[in-house]
Amino acid sequence: MSAVPFAESITVEQLDADPYPVYERLRRESPVAFVPAVNVWMLTRWDDVAFAGAHPELFTAEAPTSPVDRTFGSPTVITCDGASHRDMRASIDPCFRPRAVDAYVSGLVEPIARGLLDAIAPRGEAELMADYLEPVSVLSLGAVLGLRDLDGDTLRRWFGALAHGATNYEADPAKQAVADAAVAEIRERLTPRLTRLAAEPDGSALSHLLHAGTDGRVRTVEEVMPNLLVLLLGGMQEPGHAAGSALWALLSDPASRSAVLADPARHVAAVVDEGLRLVTPIGTQLRVTTGPVCFGDVTIPAGQPVALLLGAANRDPARFSDPDRFDLGRERIAHGSFGFGRHFCSGHWFARQQERIALRMLLERLPDIELDDVHPAVFRGWEFRAPSHLHVRF
Repeated sequence: MSAVPFAESITVEQLDADPYPVYERLRRESPVAFVPAVNVWMLTRWDDVAFAGAHPELFTAEAPTSPVDRTFGSPTVITCDGASHRDMRASIDPCFRPRAVDAYVSGLVEPIARGLLDAIAPRGEAELMADYLEPVSVLSLGAVLGLRDLDGDTLRRWFGALAHGATNYEADPAKQAVADAAVAEIRERLTPRLTRLAAEPDGSALSHLLHAGTDGRVRTVEEVMPNLLVLLLGGMQEPGHAAGSALWALLSDPASRSAVLADPARHVAAVVDEGLRLVTPIGTQLRVTTGPVCFGDVTIPAGQPVALLLGAANRDPARFSDPDRFDLGRERIAHGSFGFGRHFCSGHWFARQQERIALRMLLERLPDIELDDVHPAVFRGWEFRAPSHLHVRF
């Protein structure tokens, strides 16, 4: 009796628990492989992922079976190409261009971080995902969007529920129900606000979704709602969760911890960048083949969903030496955590700057911070990956 090929034996639980050993074995044995558990082809080598991301004529972002479209509606900026994609980027980019971000990010993020640290500092211990990193992330994005009146708990709850749907490749009805309920709530809460902004624009990202790049035409609420949901998910998730992973990696490495705590401002950019590479917060970009595509002796047929595994690419030893190690001294070459090609993340600079500010202020305020070994961090997820809890003492 012949053995089952490794790709066919992979389970969702394996991927959620720790995808990196799975990716490493796939890269060695079958770097281009169909994985039935999640109904996608997986690309695990840096060169293949980068190639697919740079060639939309072969790998289109238009994916009718995408769990993102199923949950948020269609089209979204991450599930379309061509003129529609350019129009959507025009509605999203104005608030997130590097020059625009640099003009407002310190004044926006620092007061939020300072207030949270004031509450944490006297306690001597904290669970930083819930007490600091996720609140900084969601409240900062909420402010940019024009949702300062919404509390952090509501925004965090929305993120968690939306993530259930956006990652539901296995079409689990229970996960989908959670996401669908959140989408209905968000629509009910934010439709009146969007309707008002359509008539009375302001400088918020919500207003830009309706007005930017239209030559005077006002986009409808139904047009912008799918992209608003994308922003609520990705914009809240990536900075807070990436900062949590980076901080965990830093505090787990005594030599790096000592060097960074001696001068956080000098080292924090490298901490953020290496953390993004080591634990990729958004692990995939989904594409669909427009025709048969060959990778060596493997041909992916036309019309097939393909997962560009950013997390696997970021640990490909052909690009990164000793890729499973957190190394602040490694040569700074581009990683793939913000995607490839025309779908490179609009909010990449906002995310980086937000993480840098949040971590610098934390490390300056709590210079003796260390992991709480009694409550070790537990990571989950392959599409969205981060520590579910990050307990520290100081």
